Amino acid sequence: MQLKKYTDYGLRILMYLASHDADESQEGPKLATIREICDTFDLSANHVNKVVHHLGRLELIETRRGKNGGFVLAQRPEDISLAFVIRQLEGDERWIECENPYCVALPACELRGIVARGKELFYEYLDQYTLKSLMVKAPQLRQIFAAGR
Repeated sequence: MQLKKYTDYGLRILMYLASHDADESQEGPKLATIREICDTFDLSANHVNKVVHHLGRLELIETRRGKNGGFVLAQRPEDISLAFVIRQLEGDERWIECENPYCVALPACELRGIVARGKELFYEYLDQYTLKSLMVKAPQLRQIFAAGR
């Protein structure tokens, strides 16, 4: 299984924002911009816009419009579950599609049930981690992100 690029971008954006939140040298979190994210990760603005919009709808980030606009985390990193983020960005479709096209083995096959249980175990494991779990090396991440711009 491989996560969609969309999900990967969403996680990168959240890490970027969390690294700004963790910067004790600032008074408050610095607003990030689409351009910063694009430059840092070498991503297209179109893709980043879509992901940022989705993260905003999920109330994981707060967006501010205008000349000095941008976006910041809307929740504390320790309150953002990795399982929630990945499930929301991936969509919650079945990992095995047996009906379209119809698989002749379906009446006797155990694959769908086994894979469905594996998927739930995957999310149960990720439930143990939050965005804060990814920020153990926040100072190093900030340096890496700054170098990417």
